[in-house]
Amino acid sequence: MKREEIVMLCTSDLSGQVRGKGFPASDLKERLVKGIGWTPTNSMITAHGPIAPSPWGPFGDLVLVPDAATQVRVDFGADHAAENFILGDICCLDGSPWPVCPRGFLKRVLQAIEDRHRLRVKAAFEHEFMYDGVSERPNASYALDAFRRQDLFAETFLGALKQAGLTLDTFMPEYGPMQYEVTVGPAIGIKAADHAVAVREIARGVATRLGHRASFTPILRPDAVGNGVHVHFSLLDAPSGAPVNHDLAHAYGLSRRAGAFISGILRKLSAITAVTAASTVSYLRLTPNRWSAAYNNLGYRDREAGVRICPVFETAGTDIGKQLHFEFRAADAAASPYLLLGAILAAGLYGLDHDLPVAEVCHGAPQDLSDDERCKLGIERLPQSLPEALDRFEADTDLADLFGADLKSAYLAHKRFEAEMMGTLTAEEQCERYRLAY
Repeated sequence: MKREEIVMLCTSDLSGQVRGKGFPASDLKERLVKGIGWTPTNSMITAHGPIAPSPWGPFGDLVLVPDAATQVRVDFGADHAAENFILGDICCLDGSPWPVCPRGFLKRVLQAIEDRHRLRVKAAFEHEFMYDGVSERPNASYALDAFRRQDLFAETFLGALKQAGLTLDTFMPEYGPMQYEVTVGPAIGIKAADHAVAVREIARGVATRLGHRASFTPILRPDAVGNGVHVHFSLLDAPSGAPVNHDLAHAYGLSRRAGAFISGILRKLSAITAVTAASTVSYLRLTPNRWSAAYNNLGYRDREAGVRICPVFETAGTDIGKQLHFEFRAADAAASPYLLLGAILAAGLYGLDHDLPVAEVCHGAPQDLSDDERCKLGIERLPQSLPEALDRFEADTDLADLFGADLKSAYLAHKRFEAEMMGTLTAEEQCERYRLAY
């Protein structure tokens, strides 16, 4: 029997799940023009299946409009179906952006940064995940043995990424149980988030073909090390493409504009944590002394900072200005890459719009400082549960215009319903639910 290849046209939704509809690959040219029908209430499907209370109910029609530049096709050989999907925007039937579309939200923020400040953003996502094709062993952290035991996964993953047009930066065994980390090269604007979606789905696709699963759950179990998503970013002058992050006059090399941008992120970090750490179990990870962010502090080479100034290699002839970049650490893969990056950049834009002063670097762990010392540095503890984070997100009005009323209200309803569902379960049961969902 001759097989007919199918293409999935997809969106990364409010729960960070990739959903869509399939069509014959032979119809691709036509679908690139007309898209495919979509339903508003699909956005309220939670990561665990049940649908959150929907403001649209059974009513309304939308269209998923593909972006041909996002197509991923990976040929896994004759014994497996090809992985073939395209990402797109959720639009109204007249072609205008639907305000609840996560990809559309990120586009709005990127355009606002360029329109108001003539800046563009370069970003890369560093993902940690659990691969169950290996057994859990003690002392496997960063070990050659842990790399060896994943066998064909890494080689197949690298090959798949190359087929998809993505460049692998690093792949390694990490500290947690059955944990690995992958980073791909940076991209400008929307492509960075597109690539993040592709990395997650290709990892899952490779694991499936090998008879296993890759899970990007925020944390495998309450006592484990979590799976973070670390977003590396820098600012570029829009007309020239030149980096604008470095200033030799600053003790840590921060330019005025980069400093204002980072100060905005730090000031609004507690308000956007509900978006960047989007599950109930995310807050098991965001605690002190677990190598994840628990405070809104700026750190220098500090892997527990909310935002970290990353190291540069100061060898002879090196252009530090091209290397200098920053890392946002209070995030995980329960967040759609579009909402995650959009929230970070919206907060940064707030800092630019208000010309905030460059934040002071926090020396040492914030939990070891006195209340007065933290107050002087503007450092506060991040929310410690998803409901608390959602309350902080709802209360913030400074970023409301960028999110838009429709997206913000839908997200709050979606995530509060999810939090209520998980509230009846133990922490261990919640971890298992999220392991299966992500």
